Amino acid sequence: MVQSIIGAKAAPGAKAPQVQRLLVDEGSEGQRLDNFLLRVLKGVPKTHVYRVIRSGEVRVNKGRAAADTRLAVGDEVRVPPVRVAEPAARASPAPAREFTVLYEDQYLLAIDKPAGVAVHGGSGVAFGVIEQLRRARPAARFLELVHRLDKETSGVLLLAKKRSALTALQDQFRHRDTDKRYAALVAGAWPANKKVIDVALHKTQDAEGTRQVRAVAADHADGRRSITLVRVVQSLAGFTLLDVTLKTGRTHQIRVHLANEGYPIVGDPKYGDFALNRQLARGDLRFSRMFLHARRLAFDHPESGERIAVEAPLPAECETLLSQL
Repeated sequence: MVQSIIGAKAAPGAKAPQVQRLLVDEGSEGQRLDNFLLRVLKGVPKTHVYRVIRSGEVRVNKGRAAADTRLAVGDEVRVPPVRVAEPAARASPAPAREFTVLYEDQYLLAIDKPAGVAVHGGSGVAFGVIEQLRRARPAARFLELVHRLDKETSGVLLLAKKRSALTALQDQFRHRDTDKRYAALVAGAWPANKKVIDVALHKTQDAEGTRQVRAVAADHADGRRSITLVRVVQSLAGFTLLDVTLKTGRTHQIRVHLANEGYPIVGDPKYGDFALNRQLARGDLRFSRMFLHARRLAFDHPESGERIAVEAPLPAECETLLSQL
């Protein structure tokens, strides 16, 4: 995935680790700098990776770069000397696991990701969907995530089985040529005439790499315009089931937009109504997940160009909660 130009990790018995200069190839094209380094520097604490990025010790093409810098083929990444943990100290391999397949051919794979499962390892998570699928499919020569879903979100997750498919599909996501729709249950009676949320979002990361997103004014220096379309599907006693369409794909966009309007998603552990979440989890309803489900994803097939629409049914626990409400 990367080519080392000068001195990789220190040889056994060496007094100190060495500088690495790595060339980015097609397998890492479009990847964020922080995710690239976390993969290259397996065994280095995440806090230290973010520290060396902030300090300017990591350079891309001899210039300073931020954690969210997107890498391109041919970029040179300078990595400062860092100590890497011995392999024995690393976590055990991910267990093999298959997931419900919604669509599959020789170019791509769409699965129904359960809530509570991360899409990849990191941030204190030993492994995720991609690691488990690779273990379950050892003969697969190529298998990469096309996009991400939050750990707490269930639904359609798209993976590429060829490098050409990965770049073509990611290009569609970047140019907003996909159609992403979600089912979300929120607390309160959502006003039916509120159909568009156009509120800028600002993302920050703490020293641990934990992401936090907040709504900001349109003219905020670090805000990014974010648009969400909302339609009422069903009004319930004290709750509303919404159909949500993403026009932009910001981190935690739906969760922050709905909470900022005063209608937090049921079960959201970061931006939600924590008292209500506890009540639903401990009461007769026993609902202990976030009610956000990626129900539909439409895109152009990377080979044929045919428009493909993949849908994931609402999970049983969500259907049960709706029937109880």
